[in-house]
Amino acid sequence: MRFGVGEYTLQVNIPSQALLLQEVTRRFSAGDGFAVATLNLDHLVKLSQSDVFQRAYAAQDLVVADGNPIVWLSRLAGTPVELVPGSELIVPLAQRAAASGIDVGLVGTTEVALAKAAVVLEAEIPGLSIVAKIAPAMGFDPVSDGADEIFAELDVAGARLVFLALGAPKQECLAARGREVVPHMGFASIGAGLDFLAGTQTRAPVWVRKLALEWLWRMLSNPGRLFWRYAQCFGILPRHLVAALRQRRSGGQPPHPRDI
Repeated sequence: MRFGVGEYTLQVNIPSQALLLQEVTRRFSAGDGFAVATLNLDHLVKLSQSDVFQRAYAAQDLVVADGNPIVWLSRLAGTPVELVPGSELIVPLAQRAAASGIDVGLVGTTEVALAKAAVVLEAEIPGLSIVAKIAPAMGFDPVSDGADEIFAELDVAGARLVFLALGAPKQECLAARGREVVPHMGFASIGAGLDFLAGTQTRAPVWVRKLALEWLWRMLSNPGRLFWRYAQCFGILPRHLVAALRQRRSGGQPPHPRDI
């Protein structure tokens, strides 16, 4: 499905995890960089509020559906895609990196979480080489000179695949800048994925995820921080439902931005 946001039309252009891994492996072999974004309703809310985020998202090469509402909207629009949560991409992408001889960097969260996540990944994936672990300071600006210093550190270390665990929109903005500064490097924005691996955050149980209630589990775990976020997400659903129906009737053409 395509989403008209501001001046841009954004699209979930990778419909499954299998196709994402195939494309990433091809880019590893060709020496090409990439940026992977995982679209969800919270991103759509933030995109509607920020021109900077819109430009950063438009610079992402590979976009998957990270959220059941995006999957349901795509089906309604007649362009079905699979659910591909960002936190479930870390191990498969790292496995492809190890198999391709690609060194990995971790950026975001905290030094403790990065160290624990690195131990878990290297224990699970034979041959994986994590060459950089960078936890930016609080208030880090992804479009500052500090970002370029991070890219330089990653480049010197030899990282070709970098997991970004900064949360939206910082991680996508950093990836967009990275596509310009270090175009041979691949970036995957995975939110809290490294914290889940490290055990510094707890993900919803599998049965909750199968019922598509992970959002509720997260909100009840931290209502003060997440209630308003999810209220905004539900608030934008009706107009996206209408836009999906219009896209279906138009044979898959993107809706006009004013419909979003």
